Amino acid sequence: MRIMLVEDNELLAQGICLSLAKMGMQVDHLSSYHQALVGIKNETFSAIVLDLGLPDGNGKDLLKAWRSQGVSIPTIVLTANTDFDTKLECLDVGADDYLGKPFDVRELAARIRAIVRRQFGLDHNSLNIGALSIDLNTREVTFRDQNVSLSRREFQLLLELAQSAGRVLTRNQLEQLTYGWDEVGSNSIEVHIHHLRKKLANELIKTVRGIGYTLTEVN
Repeated sequence: MRIMLVEDNELLAQGICLSLAKMGMQVDHLSSYHQALVGIKNETFSAIVLDLGLPDGNGKDLLKAWRSQGVSIPTIVLTANTDFDTKLECLDVGADDYLGKPFDVRELAARIRAIVRRQFGLDHNSLNIGALSIDLNTREVTFRDQNVSLSRREFQLLLELAQSAGRVLTRNQLEQLTYGWDEVGSNSIEVHIHHLRKKLANELIKTVRGIGYTLTEVN
């Protein structure tokens, strides 16, 4: 899953990015109100982690602006201000969760998984579609009761397709969710799709010509 991290503390942001990457998340870091306001446009994210104390504005106002623009991406507010009224205000303007600093990154990761699960109507960390099973916590994949070893990119791509099973995702959407702002090879998505089909089943991921790809239920 692709995460937008809005945090002006570079050292903290670097630690969060590295830790979440080890847990299989693609993290794009922005450090100001203005960068985040612009950076959300025409981009696809699974979740947002938002600091309140930004150098050029308040994260709560940023969240309010996003929601007024129709941006519904699940958002966790991070802040050293654990005042109860501030927490209520953030939740009232559209925050999905609130985590005070200091915090354990493992808890942040668990909270990210939780708000993404809710977005897709899941009540636990296991995503099951026919013979395919994905554990969002351990990142283990099984197909027809056999463990399947996937690279980080392959897992990210499979997860995005599985979370939108039955719905077509465009090549651009898959590139954004899998790579973020990292450099993408001209045929990287196609290569990963090819590998996933070989490791799982050719019929699991269908190509919708001229549009993109969709994951279907296979038993």
